Amino acid sequence: MRGGWSPREGANSRPPSSMASCAEPSEPSAPLPAGVPPLEDFEVLDGVEDAEGEEEEEEEEEEEDDLSELPPLEDMGQPPVEEAEQPGALAREFLAAMEPEPAPAPAPEEWLDILGNGLLRKKTLVPGPPGSSRPVKGQVVTVHLQTSLENGTRVQEEPELVFTLGDCDVIQALDLSVPLMDVGETAMVTADSKYCYGPQGRSPYIPPHAALCLEVTLKTAVDGPDLEMLTGQERVALANRKRECGNAHYQRADFVLAANSYDLAIKAITSSAKVDMTFEEEAQLLQLKVKCLNNLAASQLKLDHYRAALRSCSLVLEHQPDNIKALFRKGKVLAQQGEYSEAIPILRAALKLEPSNKTIHAELSKLVKKHAAQRSTETALYRKMLGNPSRLPAKCPGKGAWSIPWKWLFGATAVALGGVALSVVIAARN
Repeated sequence: MRGGWSPREGANSRPPSSMASCAEPSEPSAPLPAGVPPLEDFEVLDGVEDAEGEEEEEEEEEEEDDLSELPPLEDMGQPPVEEAEQPGALAREFLAAMEPEPAPAPAPEEWLDILGNGLLRKKTLVPGPPGSSRPVKGQVVTVHLQTSLENGTRVQEEPELVFTLGDCDVIQALDLSVPLMDVGETAMVTADSKYCYGPQGRSPYIPPHAALCLEVTLKTAVDGPDLEMLTGQERVALANRKRECGNAHYQRADFVLAANSYDLAIKAITSSAKVDMTFEEEAQLLQLKVKCLNNLAASQLKLDHYRAALRSCSLVLEHQPDNIKALFRKGKVLAQQGEYSEAIPILRAALKLEPSNKTIHAELSKLVKKHAAQRSTETALYRKMLGNPSRLPAKCPGKGAWSIPWKWLFGATAVALGGVALSVVIAARN
């Protein structure tokens, strides 16, 4: 049979399959390659005992075997066959093979738990190029964002999303994960709803309490603008962006982030400028400042920061004394602090400016009732401190109001005349 094994080849020959499965001990000088399983080491050692007795037979087998198609020994890291092996080399290799291999280094975790609570995680999909840096707070970053629900439904894609890192311009999941990325990196971020759009969601695509998967590619990161060098229109555009971010946070009932965005808008408006602005730009900035201060006061009221809210309302009224929203919120702040006597005149002034406002009507009526109850309580307290007036003797209904004063006047006159007479007598005796 062609290509097979035949008995006519002799007792010393073996089928080719046995040549592929184990190594012949014809040349003890060839060491085993590193990493060979221990079973093959034992087979090699078993053949060493008969190496001398079968040396001549193996030489005949080598002449018949065709090893031209086997890979060169150098590919497996073995030394050349011609080199003479030192005595005991096989034993040393056997002992080395029996030694335990060092434990491999632990593979780095694929997912990074950003906050340690498992609700916000990041996984690198494509690492950034070598030498790339990470953005820092205050830099303006540009990302390619793909937003999906947990079931894989893609709901949003923004190829060029630009925001200032750390200014709460975007959802917290982005603000917290992008600083951990290199420029040029693509990462997958899984975020709980509390770091996305919360219980309100984002109509019409993101339902309430929805966890999101964000695929983010960080394209660029540059330093933020110098506020002093901004033109009037650039200031207006920057402040409007911050105000709109605050409005979005306020609608999601995230009043802390809303107040932060309004503060940043006011800072962009009021910072010193080295660029001249026109009168129209200044008027536009003033109107924008009043809006931001009013919204800031509303956020501070929601957070029960009454002193801060009162200060924001007062700043609005310095620029616009007849601003109804500022008057209403200032009256409401004073009412929350129990200052009803100060709050009622302010609400009446707001109602005079807008008599049809039902909200001001309701708040004013409520304050008037609370103020009356407060005065009754104070009166009762004063009576308790000064004694119970019900125990005082009642006035006689038949006597006029001047009865008691005339008695006091008559007695005082008698005393005065007596004193004069006594002094005259003493002077005569002297």
